Amino acid sequence: MDHAAHHHHDAAHDHTTHGAGGASWSMATKATLHCLTGCAIGEILGMVIGTALGWGNVPTMVLAIALAFAFGYSLTLSAVLRAGLDLGAAIKVALAADTVSIAVMELVDNAIVAVTPGAMDAQLSEGLFWYALLGGFVVAFALTTPVNKWMIGRGKGHAVVHAFH
Repeated sequence: MDHAAHHHHDAAHDHTTHGAGGASWSMATKATLHCLTGCAIGEILGMVIGTALGWGNVPTMVLAIALAFAFGYSLTLSAVLRAGLDLGAAIKVALAADTVSIAVMELVDNAIVAVTPGAMDAQLSEGLFWYALLGGFVVAFALTTPVNKWMIGRGKGHAVVHAFH
């Protein structure tokens, strides 16, 4: 995307631009919330399904991560398809926009759950299950937002979607 057009688009939406490459914290926060939404839907659904079916930790986490990527990409896909892109182009945009953000979010969130004592063995009815999962999302959001700011400032990540909004 043309940097001047990208800067103009940013300025139209956010006048609090700071830091490298003109990426604002507001834009990074919005991109991370978008990522968190898809990740949370998929992650929670995967954890609920795996736990309810009595699956072990590894298959449950694999399902949760796969669903987090699927829901994360689907949110972007639906938006860029509505903007008029064909499916092939929309898939390329979603992959470019969301892969790093979702990967960082999933790595951090799952690491938090994995290192929280007892969380991997907790049941859906236990507060520990939900505290670890939701706490992981909070930490993942905090650590993914600067990553998204850095990427957007370089015209990467969620910045590629802005050409179609």
